[in-house]
Amino acid sequence: MPDRSGPPSRARVGPPSRRAKVLLLTAGVLAALFVLFGLFAGLWTDWLWFDSLHYGSVFTAQLGAKVGLFAVFGLLMALAVGFNLWLAYRLRLPLAAMSVEQQSLDRYRAGVAPFRTWLLVGLSLLVGLAAGAAAGAQWRTWMLWLNATPFGVKDGQFHKDVSYYAFDLPWYQFVLGFAFSAVLVSLLAATAVHYLYGGLRLQGPGRRASAGAQGHLAVLLGVFVLLKAVAYWLDRYALAVKSESFKKVDGWTGLRYVDANAFLPAKTILFFVAVICALLFFLTPIRRTWAPALIGFGLMALSALLVGGLYPALVQQFQVKPNEQAKETAYIQKNIDATRQAYGIADAVEQQYEPTDSTDAAKLEQDAQTITDIRLVDPNVVSPTFQQNQALRNYYAFPKTLDVDRYGDQDTVLGVRELDLSGVQQRNFINDHFKYTHGYGVVSAKGNQVDANGNPVYTEHSLPTTGDLGEYEQRVYYGEKSTMYSVVGPGMDEIDYTRDGQPDQTSQYSGGSGVSMDNPLTRAAYAVKFAEPQLLYSGAIKDGAKILYDRTPKERVEKVAPWLSIDADPYPVVQGGRLVWVLDGYTTSDGYPFSSKTTFGDATKDSMTDQRGRTLTATNQVNYIRNSVKATVDAYTGEVTLYQWDEADPVLKTWMKAFPGTVKAKADIPSTLLPHLRYPQDLFKVQRDLLGQYHITDATAFFSGTDIWDVPADPTVNTKEVQPPYYLTVRTPDAKAASFSLTTSFVPSGRTNLAAFMTADADPGEDYGKLRILRLPSGSGALGPELVQAKFNSDSEVAHQLTLLSNNNESGLVYGNLLTLPVGGGILNVEPVYLVARGAKVPALKKVLAVYGTGNVAIGDSLGEVLTKVLGSAAGGATTPTAPADPESPGTPTDPTKPTAPGTQDPDVQKALADAQKAFDEGQAAMKNGDWAAYGKAQEALKKAIADAVAAEQKGGRSGGGASPAPSGAPSGEPSGSPSGSPSASPTG
Repeated sequence: MPDRSGPPSRARVGPPSRRAKVLLLTAGVLAALFVLFGLFAGLWTDWLWFDSLHYGSVFTAQLGAKVGLFAVFGLLMALAVGFNLWLAYRLRLPLAAMSVEQQSLDRYRAGVAPFRTWLLVGLSLLVGLAAGAAAGAQWRTWMLWLNATPFGVKDGQFHKDVSYYAFDLPWYQFVLGFAFSAVLVSLLAATAVHYLYGGLRLQGPGRRASAGAQGHLAVLLGVFVLLKAVAYWLDRYALAVKSESFKKVDGWTGLRYVDANAFLPAKTILFFVAVICALLFFLTPIRRTWAPALIGFGLMALSALLVGGLYPALVQQFQVKPNEQAKETAYIQKNIDATRQAYGIADAVEQQYEPTDSTDAAKLEQDAQTITDIRLVDPNVVSPTFQQNQALRNYYAFPKTLDVDRYGDQDTVLGVRELDLSGVQQRNFINDHFKYTHGYGVVSAKGNQVDANGNPVYTEHSLPTTGDLGEYEQRVYYGEKSTMYSVVGPGMDEIDYTRDGQPDQTSQYSGGSGVSMDNPLTRAAYAVKFAEPQLLYSGAIKDGAKILYDRTPKERVEKVAPWLSIDADPYPVVQGGRLVWVLDGYTTSDGYPFSSKTTFGDATKDSMTDQRGRTLTATNQVNYIRNSVKATVDAYTGEVTLYQWDEADPVLKTWMKAFPGTVKAKADIPSTLLPHLRYPQDLFKVQRDLLGQYHITDATAFFSGTDIWDVPADPTVNTKEVQPPYYLTVRTPDAKAASFSLTTSFVPSGRTNLAAFMTADADPGEDYGKLRILRLPSGSGALGPELVQAKFNSDSEVAHQLTLLSNNNESGLVYGNLLTLPVGGGILNVEPVYLVARGAKVPALKKVLAVYGTGNVAIGDSLGEVLTKVLGSAAGGATTPTAPADPESPGTPTDPTKPTAPGTQDPDVQKALADAQKAFDEGQAAMKNGDWAAYGKAQEALKKAIADAVAAEQKGGRSGGGASPAPSGAPSGEPSGSPSGSPSASPTG
């Protein structure tokens, strides 16, 4: 056999075959098409979504602004860079001087030559795309500038309308920044080209720069310096919105003495210096020398150091510091006035309140409604109880934090029974997206009552729900837990709820919302959007089917109104036969001159933030805020409606011009919805955060900083976060009657005693949003929430009963909301205590803690019991009013079952006494049952009956009548016939 050994043959290496080229080209085209279709799918599905909600104009206006800015500024950048690249090439030397440096550049020039035009166009477009993308992100700034509405308020320094700082100045600063970028990139690109083609040299004899390169770069540097002059001029106005830390205010905004008397003139001087320096650069091509321009540039830099840096430092050190209070007072006052105006706290009413440790029945009568509506059911605690008692199916759930609203005169705790797919036993594509699609109904309970087991007293319950809310569409397709998309429509049965041993209760969606899936292209787009190919070919999708997505109320409103910041807590309202979600929308700005800035996310954070969520603005730094919009989302149809709430807000007016027709007038709010609108929590939290320091309206006192308040930490949890505000029905001393309000407490900075109590009227009406502050004397000794909780925890009787309660039931205890209330001229603190069984983990209210002023702590099974203990004789007098006693035996109650003097046989007297006895008995029974609404009515009836008895007896006395007895069990009062013998009746719970 021949020897075949030898060196191995090498595989032939050459260009790819035609087939390989076709395969590669096909793969590249398919990849490009897939990417393009992905982009198309995103835009197409967004358009379909907006169009289905009839907010297509929002999509087109927003997209038009982004595309327009992208195109215009991208083109400007591309033209600027491209022109300077072309000009630098045209100004190249015809023959580069021979040097080692130039010889090494020859290879690069030769390599670039065949692709010169492509490189110029490609680099210009690349830079243009980057600039266009950055400009497109400024669509909000552009729209605000284009549609600016005057505030009608001028700043205290330059006397310009606030709209200049809020709308105009940000746009000017963006355009200036873009111009700086264009000149800087052009300068770098031109320098590179001049160097490549010999216009600039680092080595060799002769001039380092050719005349063309010198002139070109000098003009670009001149433009750069001229732009710096414009920046100095705008910086003058930017001082009015400049933020720094001052006087324990981290976001202090506005000019101070050194700004107005050093930085402001320095900026003006630097403006003129920069203009002169720019002119020197422009003269460089004519004079053919860099010397004047470089000298001018050096002088400008030195001026910036001396005039803009050293001089203000000297003014601060030698003029301000020796007499800082006198120098800064005028500017502090401007800051105080602007901040209070910008945050809507300028009209807060402050009054002195000197709390006492004792009260009487007459004082308690004025606060009867406050006491009656003390909310024992904590919406932050009882969600597991709602879940256990009223979810009724594993695939339904309630939010972690329930909501509080008013229905009639009753504070009501509400929760929506929403879909929870984690409770579905068999999870698959069909069940997740076609069968289990919605929640069902609202469950509500009285805020001030529990039953004998400590559970809420439900006013709307069961499945389907029945109760006080009447008939309404109960299916919930849009809710806080609706995070999955669903496909619904004719012929597609969806589960309402299941029944043991019976067919499932089903329905078919007829709400009209959603995007039609009849078009195959649309189905393909959604298959890409949701990365679910079954949407393209699934036979479960019938003709007329629609896809529902972006279903949480918050994201729906944020999409149709991208210029709003949405409150973290949407709340449900049943009105007009519909269940709707109500959301509060805020318009904000960070450009209000002299108004201190706050970090929105930090100011709205409290101990319940993790359960509620957090509100963020576009920048998260704001110094102006208004609750300008009330929005609703229908839980069944998903319809989004925006209502103008603040008709004077210039920011809202500006956005309404930018997106015409998207916000309805305030007059269009349905009359059935209006009573349920309330003052929003996040706005209130921002305002209370500012009022901790800005309750001080005098600049001298503000400078001393000795009266700063803090929001107290929540003593019922271990997070060290501040207490959330509470919705309560409460009356402040200057108010005629109790009203549904948002409330909070303040403590002195670094201390734990109570400094102030604040409310905001939450119900729509004349006083809506009115802030009332009860300021306590510094030496009052009133207990702040932490001290109250410590007093509860250290009380031996409380410790004994709570220990006995938890040990006997092998359970844990949860403290409910600690409520602070101004009642009867003092401060009443009430806290429910819940027992949580370790197995079921369902809290049930078992005890109530209370303390009045700095007095003794009381613990009891009901609110009436503890109020009787802490209010003492005042509670007895208020809850068990006296009747006229026998003048022959004052102070001794008369038994109505025993014979009385002949005068008492008057039928009017007997009837009045019988009515009084009946009312008294009903009141006592109501107090035992914790039914404070019934108790309050019984007390009113008792008061009237006693007054009738007194009147009848006085009439009989003129004809020789005798004494009349008091209701059985009631303490006696004044002698018969005395007006003071008819005391004031007032409920205690």
